Amino acid sequence: MVRVEHSIVIERPPADVFAYTTDPEKLPEWQSTALEARSEGPVRQGAHVTEVRKFLGRRMETDVEVTAYEQDRRFALKVVSGPVPFNFEQTLEPSDGGTNVNVVLEAVPGGFFKLAEPLVERAVRRQMQADYEQLKDILEAHAS
Repeated sequence: MVRVEHSIVIERPPADVFAYTTDPEKLPEWQSTALEARSEGPVRQGAHVTEVRKFLGRRMETDVEVTAYEQDRRFALKVVSGPVPFNFEQTLEPSDGGTNVNVVLEAVPGGFFKLAEPLVERAVRRQMQADYEQLKDILEAHAS
């Protein structure tokens, strides 16, 4: 099993961070592996989001279900169908006018990804750190 945790402080209120990170259309703007993401209807608990990504040279389409949606506080997903089963949880806490963002991703790679599990874990860790730095840059640049 792969488990990756990451924390970062973003100098924007939790409401801004939550709105941006839970909008599927914004995903390709701040996650470099995301090619597209779409949902049918509003994102809320029980909703499904389809993500298309390119990871370690492979194009993957994944259907995820929103398992937690607590406005401005917590957001979680689990894979319903796709090549790599994973669970993802993001929690937000106010922090001196900004937001402390905590992320946990747990995955059970199979097939090619199972054989390369140590490589996958390092790649996911690097990617998550880079993505959340990009998110921070985007959101803090839009602060006014």
